[in-house]
Amino acid sequence: MQITSFSKGEEIAPIALAIHKLVNKLPTTMRTKNSNGVRIEDGEIIDYNYTGPILESVLKEGKTVQTVPKSGPYAGIPVIVVPIKEDNEVICVIGLIDITKGIFSDLMEITKRPGKLNHKGEFY
Repeated sequence: MQITSFSKGEEIAPIALAIHKLVNKLPTTMRTKNSNGVRIEDGEIIDYNYTGPILESVLKEGKTVQTVPKSGPYAGIPVIVVPIKEDNEVICVIGLIDITKGIFSDLMEITKRPGKLNHKGEFY
């Protein structure tokens, strides 16, 4: 499978579905630079021609954004969108919608493993 900046929703759907399953079926979105993409909820692709305001922003800026959109189907719900780059150019973006209202994001931050352990035998 090869993803390019022109890949369509049907072409990127398998990767987006895999990510969706990895994050316990949090709503997932994905699109490429030159084509709209997919919107997935509850294990089902509900749109093969999806884009959203934060996806568009990350495509332009090329930087991860964690925010709460003011418009679109996920208005008022925390999202995180990350760019995927090839040769330093954004070719696609992937977004997760935190329907836990931030609990998922907080849990990921709280459970980060500490840096290098200084004591032999120390574990957690």
